[in-house]
Amino acid sequence: MAVVKSNSEEVKLLARLLRAEAEGEGNLGMLMVGNVGVNRVLGNCLDFRNIRSIQQMVFQSPGGFEATQKGYFYQAARDNEIGLAKRVINGERRWPATNALWYFRPANSCPATWWDQGLVDKYKSHCFYAPKSSDCPAVY
Repeated sequence: MAVVKSNSEEVKLLARLLRAEAEGEGNLGMLMVGNVGVNRVLGNCLDFRNIRSIQQMVFQSPGGFEATQKGYFYQAARDNEIGLAKRVINGERRWPATNALWYFRPANSCPATWWDQGLVDKYKSHCFYAPKSSDCPAVY
């Protein structure tokens, strides 16, 4: 059962985001990027108030994803990433992105905080940051 509403075009949009943001991190890394995206739709908190759809989340500005500014993002969705997008839309969650609303790929090590949010952990090259449960209970 889906945890966020979506249609086939939004599934493909999320799939394109997963690939463009984290293809080098493998399927698990792409699932984690998807977790962050779904959490932003579910959260309705902090920087993500009134983000109620996958399309709003992907193209949020400011605060959205750098990948949407690159040509690679606009290539057609592939079956593998479509399958991963469906999994996160249906509620699959992977640590350390389980409750995360942010991630980034630093040049060096992960800072302890980013945008005043605490580091959860790192997966390959990406650092994941989650709000306190009191600041965003819908992602917990």
